[in-house]
Amino acid sequence: MLLLPGSHVKIVREVNKVPNIKSAMKRVELTRIRTLRNKAIKSSVKTAIKKFRTALEQGDNHNAAVNLRQAIRAIDKAVTKGVLHPNTAARKKSSLQRYFNKTTA
Repeated sequence: MLLLPGSHVKIVREVNKVPNIKSAMKRVELTRIRTLRNKAIKSSVKTAIKKFRTALEQGDNHNAAVNLRQAIRAIDKAVTKGVLHPNTAARKKSSLQRYFNKTTA
């Protein structure tokens, strides 16, 4: 960050530091790969939940039940991969199940 003399304007420079040590380079690459994998898994969970909600809002209870099972399966896979915390997954599954039960009752 650079503060120009006589002004209150801060200039922020973005610095991309590339490590020189081989193990650090490997860690940067692994972090990038894991970040991409985690984003893909989170996206699949969100997509499954959206499919469930749209099926339920359209009044298709059978399709909603199928999509609920798929959403729960996607959430469980995310927990297995370490993308979601088990408590977060339990909370998501519980809220989906409650929403399904309330809407179909």
